[in-house]
Amino acid sequence: MIEFIPAAGTCLVTKNVLEGKGLVRWMVREKSAIPVDNGWRIMSHIDTSDYLKDNSNWQIVDFNEVCNIEPLLIGIWDMPVGADLQLVRDELGLRIMDTPTGREIPRESFYVPPQDRAE
Repeated sequence: MIEFIPAAGTCLVTKNVLEGKGLVRWMVREKSAIPVDNGWRIMSHIDTSDYLKDNSNWQIVDFNEVCNIEPLLIGIWDMPVGADLQLVRDELGLRIMDTPTGREIPRESFYVPPQDRAE
C-alpha cells in the first residue's frame, strides 16, 4: 500500500469498494467519532440503502487504502465536515461533484500531499 497522505486517519468504507465489486461513487464526511477517524464514509455505485444499513457491510480502514483503490480520493482528504460528494465517470472523464449543488469540484481545489507540492 502506498501512503499518499501521512497520518491520513481511518474512514469507513463499504465492503463492495474494498472487494472490488463496486466502484467508488459516494463520499460523505461526517464529524469524527474518535481522533483517528477522519470522518470520511466511502460507498460504491452498487450500494443500496438496505446494504448501507447493515453495519457488517462496512469496514474501518486507513484512508490511504481507499486512495490506493481510487487515487482521485486524495484530493478530497481535507474537505470540510458536511461534504457530500460523488465521483462521476462519464464521457468527460472522472470528476468529483458536490452532490447537493451538482457543481464540479475544480481540481485546483483538491488537496495535494506535501511531498507532491511544487516548490
